[in-house]
Amino acid sequence: MLGENHSLAHEYPEHMDTISQLSASDDTFAENASNYDALDREIRKLELRGAPIDDHNMNSMKLNRAELKDWLHSRIMNV
Repeated sequence: MLGENHSLAHEYPEHMDTISQLSASDDTFAENASNYDALDREIRKLELRGAPIDDHNMNSMKLNRAELKDWLHSRIMNV
C-alpha cells in the first residue's frame, strides 16, 4: 500500500521500551534506527507525491529500509 507508515514506533509499539534503551546505550543501533525512520519518511513522501523517482531508485530505497529493519529487529529481539 502506498504511503504506509513503517516507522519503528508503528511496527514495534510493544518494544518501544527496548528500542529506547538500545538507542540510549548503543550508538550503532541509534544511528541505524534514525536512518531507518528517515528513510521510511522519505519513501512515504515520494509515494504520496506519485514517486517522482525511477523504479530502480525506489526499489533500492525500499531494499535498504528492509535490510535496516531486519538488523534492527534482530537487535530488538536479542535483548
